[in-house]
Amino acid sequence: MSEDIKEILNKYRNKIEEHVNEETEGQVEPQDINDFSKEYVKFREEVLSSNISRYEKYCNVADKLIKFKPPEKTLPKIQEAIDVTHLNITPSGAASLAALAALFTLLGGVIISILIFLLSGGFPIFTFLMFLIISLVVLTYLNRMPIFLATKWRLKASNQMVLAILYIVIYMRHTSNLEHAIKFAAQHTDAPLSLDLRKIFWDIETRKFSTIKESLDNYLESWRHYNLEFVTAIHLIESSLYEPTESRRNDLLDKSLSVILDGTYEKMLHYAQDIKGPVTTLHMLGVILPILGLVIFPLVGSFLQGLVKWYHLAFLYNIILPVMVFFLGMNILSKRPTGYGESKIAERVYQKAFDPKFLCIFIALLLIVVGLFPLFVNAITPAKFIPNQKCAIGDIDLGNLFGCFFGYIQVGEDIYGPFGLGALILSFLIPAGLAIGLGTYYKMKSKKIIELRNETKELESEFASALFQVGNRIGDGIPTELSFNKVAETMEGTPSGKFFRLVDQNIRSLGMSIQEAIFNEKNGAILSYPSPLIESSMEVLLESSRKGPKIVSQSLISISTYVDKIHKVSERLKDLLAEVISSMKSQISFLTPAIAGIVVGISSMIVNIIVALNLKISSFSLEAGSDSGSAASLTTIVDLFQVNGIIPGYFFQIVVGVYVVQLAYILTIMQNGIENGSDKINEQHLLGKNLIRSFLLYAVIAIIVTILFSSMAQGLLSAQDITG
Repeated sequence: MSEDIKEILNKYRNKIEEHVNEETEGQVEPQDINDFSKEYVKFREEVLSSNISRYEKYCNVADKLIKFKPPEKTLPKIQEAIDVTHLNITPSGAASLAALAALFTLLGGVIISILIFLLSGGFPIFTFLMFLIISLVVLTYLNRMPIFLATKWRLKASNQMVLAILYIVIYMRHTSNLEHAIKFAAQHTDAPLSLDLRKIFWDIETRKFSTIKESLDNYLESWRHYNLEFVTAIHLIESSLYEPTESRRNDLLDKSLSVILDGTYEKMLHYAQDIKGPVTTLHMLGVILPILGLVIFPLVGSFLQGLVKWYHLAFLYNIILPVMVFFLGMNILSKRPTGYGESKIAERVYQKAFDPKFLCIFIALLLIVVGLFPLFVNAITPAKFIPNQKCAIGDIDLGNLFGCFFGYIQVGEDIYGPFGLGALILSFLIPAGLAIGLGTYYKMKSKKIIELRNETKELESEFASALFQVGNRIGDGIPTELSFNKVAETMEGTPSGKFFRLVDQNIRSLGMSIQEAIFNEKNGAILSYPSPLIESSMEVLLESSRKGPKIVSQSLISISTYVDKIHKVSERLKDLLAEVISSMKSQISFLTPAIAGIVVGISSMIVNIIVALNLKISSFSLEAGSDSGSAASLTTIVDLFQVNGIIPGYFFQIVVGVYVVQLAYILTIMQNGIENGSDKINEQHLLGKNLIRSFLLYAVIAIIVTILFSSMAQGLLSAQDITG
């Protein structure tokens, strides 16, 4: 054979090999599979958020500036996390960014501490320690950032795995082709699992692997230690390709779906059993103990001669503790198995809803500015509280008026406060700005769609029987288009009947195809019931309808079985988690705001008593100036209760109020995540309700307790004056 002929044969042999897949026994692979794999890069850019893209950019820049290698123990985990999350970075890039960020944070803290030292003459040890702690947190967090992202990625992907297996099984029932089945699952599941499935084809396209089985097995290795049921189900699906008879092939496909459903059920049982301890620990360490510990801070600030300031308290309670509670909560949620993820249709409807962002920002800023009024007054016109002098009404002395209302105290040339009841009441407007602003935003954003979501939940609860009826009607020989009308008549008055009636009306009145009748962006029936369950079921119906009525009937009956099992698992999980969820609801709605309100009232009473005693003892020491022994003892007591060391109730309440809002936010996300899994719409509805309700309860209790205890303290001090 001449060299020219060999060259021509080799040339065309290579071209043919590009379209032949060994796993499908030589069947020619359509060109659209290769085109599909090329969409991976574009799809990756769309899926990854702007925050992750910026993180990639910063890591790559840091890697060029300075190279830090992660510890050998964590290097394999970080590399695995980078692969899982599809990040275009290196482990040294992540470590370099963490080191640079921590270094710049610490350097900023040193500069600020030096400036404070030059201005005040005293080195701010607590300020320096704050920045040191922040730099250590930044170093630890950014070093493990890829691992955190991978955990979040796996949680979201796990939400869609049962559904992905269902798609693959249903497709393989009528077409025994693994490539097309995975492609079908990738097209109809949402990110991030869809990106993972596209990556399987991308690895074949880039010659990393030569067959779909090699690429798929490599992907499954990343899930072996996290979701063994998914790996086993895929292997059973692969085994079905080699079965000689149709019945044995279908048995293996059914077995794969049963394996992942049973595995999910067992995981949920273990999750429900194991969650009580971590949730109790979270309540104690993040809610009960920190709030009860607040009572001692007014005394600590006084005894330590002003070393503990209100911003140190804010650093601990509004930064460190919320971050700790958040990560503990996310760690609990990361272990929750779920049945299916969010609906793309629901997300689209949600995005089209009215966005009250600017209105809520205006409300929040207005309340915060009014709450800051005592500070503005003191900055513009320094207010002075003169002991034993009452505010005049006829000849109003502006400074004394503000001094009485806001409670500013002048010691020498320095002014401290505000300690007054008026300032304390105004301080509630600052956390109110956060709570009402965020609460109003979430409430208005989700108000209309949550009503639709509740109706959709009713439809989901009975959708299994509806699908079974549709499958039976189609199996009896009734065309798919007519089956919707038959089932709508049978289930008249139910949500399922209304849904199928909408589909039937779109087909009959508007002349739409089945796909348009269900998924049309303007008139589609799915818009009235944005559910991931209904959405996925209808997508399977459309795909299987291309293969004939028998395939449609089998597919719908399989989905009805799947839906019924998922519903039973969810109900069983709610039953097991009822105690935990009830406890969390009581923490959010009553216990946390009530305890915090009482603590603020008690603390404000302690502050008022300390300030009043300081002023009275100071005046007594001046009157007893001739008696050196008495004067010395009184001066010692005054030094013990110095006004400059007391944290004013104004700042104390702001810290506690903001912490209550933060706890309500985090615990609401946890409550929704534990109870409903990934349900963004319900989460925002609960946030809109809980943030406002929790803060209002806290504010009412705190104001009542503060006024009650302040009047008791005032009466006690007045009685002491009379006795004296």
